[in-house]
Amino acid sequence: MTQPNRPNAHGASDNLHSDSPSDGGNLAGTAEARRLFDLLNPTVANHGLFLEDVNVHLAGAHRTVSVVVDLEQNLRGGVGMDVIAAISRELSDVLDADPQDDGRPFDLEVSSPGVGRPLTERRHWYRARGRMVKVNVVAGENVTGRLLEVDDDGVTVRPELTVKKGMKPKQGNPQQIAFDKIRRGTVEVEFSHLDEAGPEAGLHEDFGPTAGAVDGEES
Repeated sequence: MTQPNRPNAHGASDNLHSDSPSDGGNLAGTAEARRLFDLLNPTVANHGLFLEDVNVHLAGAHRTVSVVVDLEQNLRGGVGMDVIAAISRELSDVLDADPQDDGRPFDLEVSSPGVGRPLTERRHWYRARGRMVKVNVVAGENVTGRLLEVDDDGVTVRPELTVKKGMKPKQGNPQQIAFDKIRRGTVEVEFSHLDEAGPEAGLHEDFGPTAGAVDGEES
């Protein structure tokens, strides 16, 4: 199976659904955000993580640099708070040493994706394997069920069939859905996965973003 490519620093992403809200992976922000993507990506990669997004918000002489990191597509669970804290410190040091920086103070915010992130790229679907997902289908009935497989052409979902209240949920036959037939996809929250990240990891991607913040300025 061919593995999806990372988005490049100039905004080309593996976005599958043109009418889906962007999760930021296309880096549609400023040239500064694209430059910082290139600057920060090696440090993120050294932690075995995927740099999902970089955004820069300017407010007068102050900047807020928002960075979103995720696990690689073949891993399950979410990015723990200890990892977020460690990489926040390293990224802050990289920004402090940036030779092209204009000296304005900055706040650095580092987070991981939450459950609200739409599944707009193949790697998002890979990361969601085994989860309950809701798939909005173009010109067809929407499907909610367990995501079984992902390949280059689409996904395979085992639907959860509607039953009367109080009855045990029933599962239908696996259904293949091509990416070009998917209008929108999201992960459904399952509280049975709450303990996956462990007691020290904080919230993981199923229940909300894990985040850290660092104040900094050019030294």
